Amino acid sequence: MSTETAAFSVPASAGALEALAARLRERNFEPVIVDDAAGALAAVMERVPDGAEVHSAKSKTLEDIGVFKVFMESDRHDFLRKKLFKMDRNTQAREMRKLVAAPDIMLGSVNAVTEAGQLLEASASGSQMGPYSASSGKLILVVGSQKIVPSLDAALQRIKEYVMPYENARLREQMGIDTMLARVLILERDFMPGHTTVILVREPVGR
Repeated sequence: MSTETAAFSVPASAGALEALAARLRERNFEPVIVDDAAGALAAVMERVPDGAEVHSAKSKTLEDIGVFKVFMESDRHDFLRKKLFKMDRNTQAREMRKLVAAPDIMLGSVNAVTEAGQLLEASASGSQMGPYSASSGKLILVVGSQKIVPSLDAALQRIKEYVMPYENARLREQMGIDTMLARVLILERDFMPGHTTVILVREPVGR
């Protein structure tokens, strides 16, 4: 890892987090600042009522804070990934797409957030991008403070030089295939307040 990309793993200062929260609020995102993974998990669970329909993006951040494990092992919620895992992509591809296209609550993270409050998510398939941008009832994003960057250019650099090599190595180990950078979504702002909550975590979580 170069000195330049190593900077992408450094947590932000308290002042930078507070400034970002103000910028996010101006863009109709609801910011919540927590200290650590346990605080992030608690903040997510406070916002997901029992019985709610929930879907999640594939996310190291959600794994790191323990929320993915909670939803997989509990029957308190209608967690759509549990249903997906029981379906056959060869014979039920259409049903699988429709099942997760518009969840009541979508959980995930992003790969970078600019100091101005723009949220960037990269993907190979883009399966999370519909619910991220418009089709979910509520969106809850958990973002480690190390993902804050100065600009859109720096956000794209973080994705290409820091996130993608890691994700490719991870996929190679798990499935023996390469990933690709096929889509980048920029959440510039929310049209209306109340849809997106951004839980900012002081300690680094995720990649």
